[in-house]
Amino acid sequence: MDSGKQNQPTTDFKPYPKDLSYEPGPFDIIGDVHGCWDELLALLEKLGTTVRNDFTVRCRSDRKLLFVGDLVDRGPKIAAVLRLMMRLFYEGLAIPVLGNRDAELLRYLKGEPVKVTKGLRITLDQLSEEPHDWLGEVTRFLESLNDHHILDHGRLVVAHAGIQAWMLGKQSPEIFAFTVYGPSKNETDEYGLPKRLTWTTDYAGEALVVYGHTPAIDPVLTNKTINIDTGCVYGGKLTALRYPDMGFISVAAGQAYNTAPRPFI
Repeated sequence: MDSGKQNQPTTDFKPYPKDLSYEPGPFDIIGDVHGCWDELLALLEKLGTTVRNDFTVRCRSDRKLLFVGDLVDRGPKIAAVLRLMMRLFYEGLAIPVLGNRDAELLRYLKGEPVKVTKGLRITLDQLSEEPHDWLGEVTRFLESLNDHHILDHGRLVVAHAGIQAWMLGKQSPEIFAFTVYGPSKNETDEYGLPKRLTWTTDYAGEALVVYGHTPAIDPVLTNKTINIDTGCVYGGKLTALRYPDMGFISVAAGQAYNTAPRPFI
């Protein structure tokens, strides 16, 4: 697959509203991609979506793609993943939410203060030779993404790092931090990383919440929540949840592209 630059539309991306309750599905919800282009193409093929060399796409007409965020950082082909995602979003074929890695890239592209971590440095190195105008397209695309979406008459919610029932459809710095970065304490764990708090055992909503952010060996089902980040970029697999079928489809990573900062749960 050519990761070339042709046929990418120039546009101002129109954001989807947070409340997409009128979208009943069925959906294929895909976990954290992190620039894993080959695995993404293989998974999409299994789901019935074909991507051509010019980034034109043939999708199943009876299903829509959702992505739980973290499209970038750490993986090998970040520009290609962004080009495809922008095409899917622009043509109304996919609905991604903003992940923390995507949010950090957006802050950098907008010239805001941001710590350039190892993962962000990998992204910036790969994007360094991309056209300036196209990076402007990436900025507008990321700006248009929401922190969560409500779908299927309120039965389904997709967020990158999780959400609590009282946050649904609302907007505030506190909610954004929770849904994009996850709940954490102002302290570090034994790996020197921000200490994450468990939120799933306290979730009391009626909607099913599908999220990623925390790599696991297999999907984790807890109290009407499902974590589908199965650590593809670390040598795990890329996983999709078929909703409302409630079946999982995965492809194994071709290799470990990076070292996991924490053990998988």
